[in-house]
Amino acid sequence: MTTAEHERIKALEREVHELRQANEILRKASVYFARAKLDRRFKP
Repeated sequence: MTTAEHERIKALEREVHELRQANEILRKASVYFARAKLDRRFKP
């Protein structure tokens, strides 16, 4: 494997890691807002 290929793989691995973190944050936010919406329905 060349140095350029190795660097490209490392960059892609970093990107995958960042995207997974972003997806987890978005998933948690959607759960939070869905629960908040349900809570508003049942409060007078």
